[in-house]
Amino acid sequence: MTLAPRLIAALLATAAMPAAALAQQEYTATLTEHAQLPAQTFLAPPADAPAMFNVSGRFTGGDRVEQLYGIFDETTGLARPFPGQPLQGFSGIRSLGDDRFLVLTDNGFGNKMNSADVLLMFNTMHVEWDSGRVMPEQTVWLSDPDRVVPFPIVNEATESRYLTGADFDIESIQPIGDHYWIGDEFGPWLIETDAEGRVLQVIATEPDGTLYRAPDNAFVAAPNAGGVLPDNVISMRSGGYEGMALSEDGKTLYPLLEKPVWNAKTGAPMEVSGKPVLSMFEFDTDANAWTDTVRYYPLEDAGHAIGDFNIIDGTRALIIERDSGQGGDWASTPALFKRIYLVDLDRTDENGVLEKIAYIDLMNIADPNGVAPRGTVDGVFTFPFVTIEDVDRVDETHIVVANDNNYPFSVGREEGRADDNEFILLEVADFLNAE
Repeated sequence: MTLAPRLIAALLATAAMPAAALAQQEYTATLTEHAQLPAQTFLAPPADAPAMFNVSGRFTGGDRVEQLYGIFDETTGLARPFPGQPLQGFSGIRSLGDDRFLVLTDNGFGNKMNSADVLLMFNTMHVEWDSGRVMPEQTVWLSDPDRVVPFPIVNEATESRYLTGADFDIESIQPIGDHYWIGDEFGPWLIETDAEGRVLQVIATEPDGTLYRAPDNAFVAAPNAGGVLPDNVISMRSGGYEGMALSEDGKTLYPLLEKPVWNAKTGAPMEVSGKPVLSMFEFDTDANAWTDTVRYYPLEDAGHAIGDFNIIDGTRALIIERDSGQGGDWASTPALFKRIYLVDLDRTDENGVLEKIAYIDLMNIADPNGVAPRGTVDGVFTFPFVTIEDVDRVDETHIVVANDNNYPFSVGREEGRADDNEFILLEVADFLNAE
């Protein structure tokens, strides 16, 4: 067989490319559907929850404020506390088929101190792409009536013992049978619940017998000023499990940290193979035990974080990597780096660092048909949110992506307006098949 000169030149050019360039190939993503849940969407708390949960956001202004709408936010023009519980702020997703999605609502308003009046929940949502609406079908509230949680919770003395955003920061969810496994940032903990959201176990992070803890772990005493963090402490708050994938056979969980582990010897976050990395552990659900396998996800920049992580085919997986910017040219720190990478858990270097096979750029999404109601300029749609925390494959050619809107604080889509929870469907056949 004789190769055409143009093909020969292309092959030679490819062969001459460095390995890193081959691993960083960008693919086109095309917007095919768009829907959104309005920012100001609330649920009534469970009937047996304490009366304080009829209102949320009273601790978000520094001092406690009980008067409804007593805290005014000049950035968005909104006021809080709010009546009800905020539904939006999705930080984990699984596609259930038929345009239905399991989504996890974040811990509330961003940290332990301001989220004690927010109840933890996950939901099944139906996305009506034609109308652009996101409709809740079922809400499951997390609770600990059997006193499984190993530390005092906000609702310690109540019968129902509903969990709050001051107890856990839940960021990833996987269904296994009729149970749910949830990854937490504060511990970081693994939490198993039944179908009604009752906690069955809370598992500390101990791969290969080594205990890892985050600064917000209930059993961590912060060092004195000038003190040195010990090894195996996550380097920053809110740096525990942000993504957690599940093997196709449902037997292995892969919790992935959002921030690096601290290296006490160097006095800096961990690096492996000369790159800033995030640790990915393994948990065997049959044995109910950690394995000794640790992989590392390499960041393009030490200031980046991951947003979500799901296996899509065998050992192939999608991971969101993002910077901390939001918004466009009008923003003080605009969004610049928002990507979804394709990796394979079986493709690592000798130190366990994952190879990045390909990526799509969420700041450069093709929208030739003007599908998006906002955010498209000259045929290019952008997803300029600070926290993009939801990705999963929907079918052989499409993925779903959604943002955690950090209600009411994030302003990424439009200056002066609190972000909605946007769901987008992307056609990415070539990306999913990249080798």
